[in-house]
Amino acid sequence: MGSEMENWICDKIKQADLVLVGIGEEFSDLKHAPEKKAYQEIRESLMASGNAWMLPALNSFWSGGNDSRAYQGLCMLAERLSDKNYFVVSVAVNEAVALVPWKEHRLTTPCGSENKKQCSGGCSDVLPEVTEKDKDTLTQYFEESKQAADKAKEFPKWIEGSLGVCPHCGKPFILNNIYAQNYNENGYLESWQRYTKWLQGTLNRNLLILELGVGMQFPSVIRWPFEKIAFFQKKSELYRVNEKLYQLSEELGGKAYSISKNAIDWLLHL
Repeated sequence: MGSEMENWICDKIKQADLVLVGIGEEFSDLKHAPEKKAYQEIRESLMASGNAWMLPALNSFWSGGNDSRAYQGLCMLAERLSDKNYFVVSVAVNEAVALVPWKEHRLTTPCGSENKKQCSGGCSDVLPEVTEKDKDTLTQYFEESKQAADKAKEFPKWIEGSLGVCPHCGKPFILNNIYAQNYNENGYLESWQRYTKWLQGTLNRNLLILELGVGMQFPSVIRWPFEKIAFFQKKSELYRVNEKLYQLSEELGGKAYSISKNAIDWLLHL
């Protein structure tokens, strides 16, 4: 039934007028990463030290960015959608999603990213781009942390201000994502407005909804709204691909289908 369902969805993509894609936490999952014990130790260290905002960059460092399985699978999806009118909503806060060659202005990341910096104090109008120097600084810090984990030594201390400081208040810059203590949401609002406008144009259209690897960490962003869209829009169908949380509400019977499979694995064999 697995391959039959996958072929069916490929046909559905071709037939759809519009395609809505949700990308979830499975695309930040490092279950395939080598030396996961060291990764977990570094992750816990960042959280304990109040530097959880570095987690997306750590994930990208560990998974290899555009060499990752997540990136490869999403590129295959982007290719299949190349001639479709689509929009992508992602709660997976890692570089792989942003690196995919989506159509211009067809991606929104409401949980932020690792591509912009914000003032750690939350100054609302300060959102500079992350520079190559910033990336090198983060990479060096993760390399040193990995060496410390491998040798069971104390982790290096992150030096505040290593990514620069806010020109308004002088507080350190950090990465602009949901893990920041004073998350600046202005970083995604423009793309979110484009998304809501795009949604308005899906009424009474043949809409295919692909929910890929979305868990319950941020259910109000993708999981619950996608179910609502599928329920109320007569010409829509929802396909939920998830390794563990694939269950569907009974009220969606006949309009929604679940696939119990890791979303990255599923994409790589689509």
